[in-house]
Amino acid sequence: MTTELLLATTAVGGMASFNIHSGFVEALLRGYRLGFLSDQEYYHIQQCETLEDIKLNLQETDYGKFLQNETKISPSVVKKKCLDKLVSEFEYMRANAEQPLAMFLDFITYDYMIDNLMLILKATLSNPNVKVSSLIEQAHPLGCFKASTLKSIVAFENSPKGYSELYQSVLIDTSIGKYFAQFIRENVNVGDDESAMHEFLQEMPTTKLENSLRKLYLEDFYYFCKGLGGETGEKMSELLMARADSMAINITLNSFGTPLNDPSRRQSDRKQLYPSIGVLYPKGTENLALVGDENELSAVLRPFSQYSSILENHRNGKKSIDDAFYEREVELNELAFEGQFNYASFYSFVRLKEQEIRNLVWICECIVQRQKDRVEDHFVRIFSREAEFRTR
Repeated sequence: MTTELLLATTAVGGMASFNIHSGFVEALLRGYRLGFLSDQEYYHIQQCETLEDIKLNLQETDYGKFLQNETKISPSVVKKKCLDKLVSEFEYMRANAEQPLAMFLDFITYDYMIDNLMLILKATLSNPNVKVSSLIEQAHPLGCFKASTLKSIVAFENSPKGYSELYQSVLIDTSIGKYFAQFIRENVNVGDDESAMHEFLQEMPTTKLENSLRKLYLEDFYYFCKGLGGETGEKMSELLMARADSMAINITLNSFGTPLNDPSRRQSDRKQLYPSIGVLYPKGTENLALVGDENELSAVLRPFSQYSSILENHRNGKKSIDDAFYEREVELNELAFEGQFNYASFYSFVRLKEQEIRNLVWICECIVQRQKDRVEDHFVRIFSREAEFRTR
């Protein structure tokens, strides 16, 4: 069923009908919500001296059974097992979801499919003999392709014909194929010339492809949620617009000192990577396309207090731009759980679990590197009474 047909024939229920179609899955979600690590559990984990101590402390949490059979603990093992738990919970919810919630959950996975596609393309372009098994280990489990698709992507021939076949026979049939197809249509006149695809993908920076696919994904997800209407459309619009804004700011900031910041390319190339949604769009992104350094960026963001403070903290060395955006995203996603009869909390659950996993991996890395004094550097509290936004 196409997105358009689904939206035309199905509506998200309100108080009267939401529980009939999605009540069981939301009950599951609220139960999984209780599994987030508490302030006290984080405190005990941060006092650990070894990774074995980490494992011992996690035995008393929802992560316990996922680590209990591991004899050798490392940050990568902790990350893998935590992701296994997230995937197990997500897939159980997806298996019990009716439409349009099922499609909404599928949209969440597209984000990780883009990550995995870029991982595969970068690896195969730099090393045609890369092992499939090594890529599978690195891929995010929520965005896994079918085994046959993965093998076809990895095995593509680094030639004009190979690139053409990769696009026409493999990528176009994946869930994110529509974004890849739109990107190619907008940038390449393929026609009957197979070399056009080859030359374009060979010469184009992979970061441009990644940002372009992410832009198209965020816009597509945004309009899907708007089509669902109600509180889902309202809350998801806020969450996705915040992501779009952070993406635009990061693209601008990261372009400084690169060819993308050349005056001749700011409008033609950099601006094209900004999502066409968000609080900054359209006036803010128009101005972002003109800036050439951090001072000009600061001036453009001054009318947007939620972002100007983030940039100033970054410039003053108080907090990295990534950590600041992570904190703001956690705040918005926590607030999404305070409503009911909408789908936003499903999206927020996955995003918050991703942050929890980053927290755990960072603590493990600090222990391995014997730098426990840096634990708080990149640590973002989740559902915490001590969170900065709760103490304002």
